[in-house]
Amino acid sequence: MFNKVILIGRLTRDPELRYTASGIPVGRFTLAVDRPFTNQLGERETDFIDIVVWRKLAEVCANNLGKGRLVAVEGRLQIRSYETQDGQRRRVAEVVAENVRFLDWPRDRSDSAGTVGESEAEFGTEVAYNPDDVPF
Repeated sequence: MFNKVILIGRLTRDPELRYTASGIPVGRFTLAVDRPFTNQLGERETDFIDIVVWRKLAEVCANNLGKGRLVAVEGRLQIRSYETQDGQRRRVAEVVAENVRFLDWPRDRSDSAGTVGESEAEFGTEVAYNPDDVPF
């Protein structure tokens, strides 16, 4: 069996960092990923994909990423289900990240750019962009 996902996109909002009851950090953010083709009107559509990061990676992402940042995420697709308070059954698809590569520099350049995995960090390349131009 093989379950591997690689995505490149921009964060739609700042990452959210929480801790489990046992104190393990868990972070969440949504990635806007353009589809590789255009629709019948010649427009490129975008998918919004939920990303989950755990432990040190969650803390690094929460401390260094923000809305509009360009990242590459490598991980696995996870489908989970839960029951709402009113008894409805829901299914959620999300990517559990193993590595996150920062593909641009933060606007104020006080953060570092690079790949963050369980215990690694290296510098990425600079890409010019303006977070205010991101439509979400």
